[in-house]
Amino acid sequence: MLRIGILGCGRIGQVHARSIKALDGAEVVAVADAIPTAAQTLAATTGAEVRDVEAILTASDVDAVIIGTPTDSHFSQIMGAAKAGKAIFCEKPVDMSVENIRICMAAVQAADVPFMTGFNRRFDPNFAALRARLRAGDIGAVELVTITSRDPSPPPVSYIARSGGLFRDMMIHDFDMARFLMGEEFIRLHAMGSALVDPEIGAAGDVDTAAVILTTTSGRICQISNSRRASYGYDQRIEVHGQRGMLRAENQLESTVEIATDAGFRRDPAQHFFLERYEAAYLAEMRAFVAAVTGDAQTGPGIEDGLRAQMLADAATLSRESGQPVDLPLD
Repeated sequence: MLRIGILGCGRIGQVHARSIKALDGAEVVAVADAIPTAAQTLAATTGAEVRDVEAILTASDVDAVIIGTPTDSHFSQIMGAAKAGKAIFCEKPVDMSVENIRICMAAVQAADVPFMTGFNRRFDPNFAALRARLRAGDIGAVELVTITSRDPSPPPVSYIARSGGLFRDMMIHDFDMARFLMGEEFIRLHAMGSALVDPEIGAAGDVDTAAVILTTTSGRICQISNSRRASYGYDQRIEVHGQRGMLRAENQLESTVEIATDAGFRRDPAQHFFLERYEAAYLAEMRAFVAAVTGDAQTGPGIEDGLRAQMLADAATLSRESGQPVDLPLD
């Protein structure tokens, strides 16, 4: 039985706890949170003990940790877990600093512990099936990847101010998906962004509407668009165009029912937010992490994937601020 400690008992910690409860071969034995009531609530639903972070990191009865705390605490928790020889699952971003991520990479490699970065969208059944067909050669060589990601509404400005910005907080998922699908690193990026949804977001120094174009050495192109507002629900779509055709994954709707009347055809809206849309992905992600720790081959994104996505997010932030394309390092 894999014994897991959860650091951070907020929304994402609760999601992972539910996934673990649904799996054989793993259990939550300890939880920690800066807000005592949050830790106590999650402990009550999992049967785990409430401990402080340091106690979980050094505990002999904890084999692996899930890090779902604020980003500025990730570095110290990764370093502590690696030093203690524990397997690590860390939510994105690994850290806001590329240099700090590199330090964490060295510590994880030296400790030789499994590490997974929480890019759950790789595990979405539809996106995973699209990639499998892509790798099987169904449409030949990839030429153009198009990723659309729009939230139903923006987060509070208080969150925006500490999020690192749209590119590091929201689009970082899409940067990872772009790499996952393209199978080739990007060498140039051009980003644009505006505050069109909420002027307070602009006043906080961020954008809520953005587009990025990325290119690879071979000239393949990826285009990503993000918005903090979608009146019709959580908009998550992917299209890959290749030499012999196209692969496309559409939105998940609240139901598959469609009504047709003299007024036309009407379908249900898209599922409202990430908790519903990616429920299956979170479960598959945690199943993969448990399998990786208990001896099966790792099937998920590692710490280098977290590094690469952060490098793209940093480049997009720089490009948007300068108005110029940014050339990307290959190592």
